[in-house]
Amino acid sequence: MEKIKKAYEKIADNYNALIENKPHNAYYDRPNTLKLIGEVKNKNILDAACGPGKYAEIFIANGANVTGFDLSPRMVQLAKERNGSSGFFFEQDLAKPFKTLSENSFDIVVCALAMQYVKNWNQTITEFHRVLKNKGTLVISIEHPFFEYTYYNSSKYFLIEQIKTVWKGFGKPIEMLSYRRPLYECLSPITNNGFYIEKLVEPIPTKEFKKLDPKHFKELNEFPAFMCLKAVRK
Repeated sequence: MEKIKKAYEKIADNYNALIENKPHNAYYDRPNTLKLIGEVKNKNILDAACGPGKYAEIFIANGANVTGFDLSPRMVQLAKERNGSSGFFFEQDLAKPFKTLSENSFDIVVCALAMQYVKNWNQTITEFHRVLKNKGTLVISIEHPFFEYTYYNSSKYFLIEQIKTVWKGFGKPIEMLSYRRPLYECLSPITNNGFYIEKLVEPIPTKEFKKLDPKHFKELNEFPAFMCLKAVRK
């Protein structure tokens, strides 16, 4: 996690500058994840791994009360700058207990494109369950396990294995570490730790994506790169 933290510290400002219109975020992950979340007015929302606070900004604009955390101190600062006096943001490792958050305190937990950095999901999902109210919702977006298996040329589908790639879209190329896992290891930590899965979405990019990146627009209409889940606390 320390290597991941350092990588995000280096790209944080460029990530923030591009968050509005970077196709995979703005026109693929975000619209599909927001659709799963639904109405947020007067809801208490935990934005887990909030990055520069773009999701939080949308929630706040629609009447929600938002708490957000991120591993990267710079990302937390950017989230505070983006949202001013609205929302509460702090540093927190997604893989460790959320000691500052009370149980049964949120209506919705959102974790967009971050669970791939956690090797063992059980503790994190247990913490999501703890801080959610009864029948609260958990919405997660992740890299699609079938896409990752193919993209990283894995030969060990059933294992959880560390992978690395070089990101070139945020300034200087930077190595990013994460974990690839089979579909079962994406679903069972959720269903084994107090949730039932209400909906699973293999997203399609919006038309705006095509204008900015026609190559990947075509690819994403043929095979998904992300997967979005909505689960309900039992």
